[in-house]
Amino acid sequence: MAPTTDKKGLVLARIPGTSVPLAHTIFGASAFALAFIIGCYAHYYKIVKNGVAGYPDEWFPSVSAATGDWYPERNICQIFIALASGPRLILCYLWYLLTIRNIPAHGSKGFAKFLFTNDVVRTVACGGWVYITSSDDHDIHDIAMIVYLLCTVPHVIGTIKTAPQNPKSQSYRKLFAYTFFGALVPMVYFFIQHNVHRIPGAYTYYAFFEWSLIISDLAFDAVCMIDFETFEFRVVDVGMHGKHEGSVGHLKTYGGSEDVTIGNIKPFEVVSFVSDVYLGFVFWSMLTSLPLMIWYFPLWHMGISGYEAFLFCNVSAGLLGFNFLRRGIDRAKGFVHLLSMVGIFSYKIADPAQRLMAVAAGVSLSLMTWGATLFGQRHQNGRAERGVLTLALGLILHNVVKQAWWANNPIWPIMNENTGGQNMVGLVLGVLASVQVMLRKEPGSDEPQSIQKKSENWVLAAIGAGGYLFCLHSMFTDATTISRWSLGGYPNTGPQPVPGGLMVIAAMAMGLTLSSKRRWVTSLVWWAVGSAGLAVLHFYEGDVGFAGGIVFTVYALSLFPTLFRSLSRQPPGRTFLLAMLTYNVLALAHVWVVAYAFVPGGEVMRERTDYVLVAMQSCLLLGIFNSNSTAWAVISEARARSAFSAARLYTKISLVGLMIASISICYKRLPKSAPQPYHPEHKLITAGIWTIHFAIDNDMYNSEIRMRDAIRDLELDVIGLLESDLQRIIMGNRDLTQFLSEDLNMYADYGPGPTKHTWGCTMLSKFPIKRSTHHLLPSPKGELACAIHATLDVYGKEVDVIVSHNGQEEDLLDRQLQTTELGRIMRESDNPFLFLGYVVTQPGKGHEIYEMLMDGGHVHDIEVSDWDRWCQYLAFRGVKRTGYARVSHGGITDTEIQVGKYQLLEDHPTTWDRSQSIGDFRKEEKYTQIWENEVPEGMRFPSMFYGQGVRQHRFHVFDRPYYYA
Repeated sequence: MAPTTDKKGLVLARIPGTSVPLAHTIFGASAFALAFIIGCYAHYYKIVKNGVAGYPDEWFPSVSAATGDWYPERNICQIFIALASGPRLILCYLWYLLTIRNIPAHGSKGFAKFLFTNDVVRTVACGGWVYITSSDDHDIHDIAMIVYLLCTVPHVIGTIKTAPQNPKSQSYRKLFAYTFFGALVPMVYFFIQHNVHRIPGAYTYYAFFEWSLIISDLAFDAVCMIDFETFEFRVVDVGMHGKHEGSVGHLKTYGGSEDVTIGNIKPFEVVSFVSDVYLGFVFWSMLTSLPLMIWYFPLWHMGISGYEAFLFCNVSAGLLGFNFLRRGIDRAKGFVHLLSMVGIFSYKIADPAQRLMAVAAGVSLSLMTWGATLFGQRHQNGRAERGVLTLALGLILHNVVKQAWWANNPIWPIMNENTGGQNMVGLVLGVLASVQVMLRKEPGSDEPQSIQKKSENWVLAAIGAGGYLFCLHSMFTDATTISRWSLGGYPNTGPQPVPGGLMVIAAMAMGLTLSSKRRWVTSLVWWAVGSAGLAVLHFYEGDVGFAGGIVFTVYALSLFPTLFRSLSRQPPGRTFLLAMLTYNVLALAHVWVVAYAFVPGGEVMRERTDYVLVAMQSCLLLGIFNSNSTAWAVISEARARSAFSAARLYTKISLVGLMIASISICYKRLPKSAPQPYHPEHKLITAGIWTIHFAIDNDMYNSEIRMRDAIRDLELDVIGLLESDLQRIIMGNRDLTQFLSEDLNMYADYGPGPTKHTWGCTMLSKFPIKRSTHHLLPSPKGELACAIHATLDVYGKEVDVIVSHNGQEEDLLDRQLQTTELGRIMRESDNPFLFLGYVVTQPGKGHEIYEMLMDGGHVHDIEVSDWDRWCQYLAFRGVKRTGYARVSHGGITDTEIQVGKYQLLEDHPTTWDRSQSIGDFRKEEKYTQIWENEVPEGMRFPSMFYGQGVRQHRFHVFDRPYYYA
């Protein structure tokens, strides 16, 4: 903050009195929370074990075990307790001042001194049992704990007796006091059950009540934030008295009528702001998870399943037209936010249909809460700006979190503790944020906006906001979507997720920063700039397309406050209803462009992403045209200007923090070493094909970790993954190649991107990718088939690989044309060749598609006697085949893994004679099998897949691998 003058000198800084209890609460809570989390992560079985029993009888650690027994949790707890000690002692002194200020109304000065002394002794006793653990000196530890508890009685009673008569703070204090003392009785009971009767499991219940004491204790003292709102610390340079009178007139003053500065930030407002940002993050998390979970059902039905109706749960926002409901939600928004956490908690529900219902309920409640909140703030510039900015920051936070989790959101209901999820952490934070909303005191009104109501049309506002919500969901709920839209083949792929995602997040931050320039961002010129960027992104690949995407990103985020505030100024019922219907229509069209073969009337939208983008931009044009005349309301009142500038200041600070987090994540994700094949000593190539059903397993959970484990254990150097394009609304805008390639240390070719309208095919390789081409195979009738033709640097020689996904059985012409094209690509290459594909045919002579592939491409089937195949096939040329195995899917999908082992040998022919007849070519391979003990160990398949296998993956069909001479 800028300096101001005081009677005694120059005021250098002012610190709100609420910062003392806030710092005490943060440091104290962090001490115990971090110790608990780290202890459970690092020493769970040790800290739940006691002198009577261990896990599973005892499964929850006590406070002393979590904070005092092991490094590093003990030391972290002690560090944060040390940090809390300063605010704690200042808190004791401030309460003494508050007490004597209220004399004679609420006590005597002598009692105030007694209470101050008691609180200091209590603080020292706390340090005694924290820093002297029971393992250091059991008696001293217990004495300190007893003194602490004894001092707590006068502390609680005295604080309540001497507190200002504020009904709100007093009710909270009494609640936490009753909770504290009420927990003592069952805690003592269970301690006796444990220590005297030695009953296994009793100490776990004792631990629950022990932790409740900590929570109640911290919460009791945190209530001081309400009582200290009128307190302020000042740092005054008394030596400067009278020297700045002539220069302070232009300086910004604390609590004045100009902009808010960093020195004026109020801690309680910061906590409220952060809570709202997190609730915004929860909203985007649930909104993006809903279509992803809906997709599970048509995926298994191979068509419309009926569960698609849950997409329309968002039309519940139309119920905000009922005044009593809207006002009730606005007044109890913290409680309704809390109810919406059912969408986060749903990860615990095993049944996919019931889990989807819970998420739909969460989305509906969260959407209505945000809608009611924004509508309730429509006439208050500062609060309205704050509301939409926290929602926008929640979106950017959503992108940063997904960046840290390789394009997955750790609180999605498709995640759990086995798939890298942090659902419980997300749920706890959501509950805390909701409770904070319930406990906060809403600020008074700032000045009404000077708006001509007739200048805006509710229909245009609804269409603009609905189209904008679709724009954000489809393109900006993952930082890598833009780079995948502009994706090309090697070597000109365009930016990869790292650092491409960082650039997108930076562009989002820049756009949100520019959003305050209302007149500019709602101009036709700015719309034309955004449209041009979108066109470049759609029509160009590589760096040029990505640059267009960055321009469109800045443009799109700059519209956030304008369009959503325009929406909130309209009649809520019909406006929100039309907005959600607009969003739903665009979302369905977005799906229809690729799923046209499985939906009614799909041919109309077949491969017409351009139609969707034109419709989206038209909606945005209507929205900004409608809001242009009211884009800038003059903020003349000091209170409104202060609230507006505070919202913008908090937003800028948040954006800086999010950018730092994104940079740190990208740095952590940078590759540390070049990929290496598993068995270079044998010049071995282990290659496989797997259809992975969009990385959603049979129980509707994310399958990337289990896929990683299978690929790693099979020691695959090259693998083709089919049905892998996840950069759509219905797949959650995910990207499985990020996690798999980085964790397995492999090169990745994503394959044709989302604008190519295929279901996707991806290739991972331990060998460098020299060049690659993405093919859209002829598909005049059915779904568009895709293929990757890549050239790898394998032990210094070029080897070509095709990964392909042909059409369905019903479309014979498509499969004929597609297989003919694959044969041409393989036939025209002089390099050794590996085919990894999904063909849809029976094997063997007499089957047209099979012969078109093998004979047309001049490649050998990996095992001609394997008659039990239909979709996936492996073929080769110019390498020595040494092994073949079929491995069960393990519940990850409905399709097995096929794996071939090949050697690239110096004396093996790596080219083929184009004049050679197909009959002579076939004679080159004898398919002579040998026993496993005749194969060098490094060239064998892992033995863990024999019998019952591992994680439900096992050798099946033959129940063993084949090896060849």
